[in-house]
Amino acid sequence: MSRLWQRPAVLVAVTAALMLAAGFAVGWVSATSTPANDSPEAGFARDMQTHHQQAVDMAMHEWKAGEDETMRAIAYDIVTAQSAEIGMMRSWLRDWGVQLSSSEPMAWAGDEHVHDLEETGGLMPGVATAEQMAEFRTLTGAEADIMFAELMIRHHIGGIDMAETVLDLTDHEDVAEAAQRMVIVQQGEIGNMEGHLDRIMSDRGEE
Repeated sequence: MSRLWQRPAVLVAVTAALMLAAGFAVGWVSATSTPANDSPEAGFARDMQTHHQQAVDMAMHEWKAGEDETMRAIAYDIVTAQSAEIGMMRSWLRDWGVQLSSSEPMAWAGDEHVHDLEETGGLMPGVATAEQMAEFRTLTGAEADIMFAELMIRHHIGGIDMAETVLDLTDHEDVAEAAQRMVIVQQGEIGNMEGHLDRIMSDRGEE
């Protein structure tokens, strides 16, 4: 793998370009009927871009502060892929003429998810708490690798839950395709991170 991706300025520039390119690309992709402001599609897009942003923030810190090259490469992939998807979802919302943000996360997903939200203090599925994020940002080396994997595995499990929920609710072709892709990619990344987390823990003599 080229060492170009290891340069901070390059990753920031790539991230911004992907978000912008995804936004423009969606403008000419044909879609099904336009979702309304209170639709599952609009709610999913608003919430998932917020969910993705925390994943990007986590992955950026791991990429800068971690020491395991494979885990850092996973983090790089998460930054680039999810930044592009943020741009795509922002473009959806603009094209649909709906609100870009909402103060009622997961309201689109039904009463069961609203109840789950109440139990987690208003956090969407898999989202790390402010305290967890603050702790993670203090870590470097193997400690960062370990906490990154633990947080991101839970984050991905929550993201998959959200994507599968919208798949049950939507008949919008672009949204369904994107949600299915998120499920497949994040399931693969979970398996990857679990394997490398086990290896790192074993190397440290931990179970």
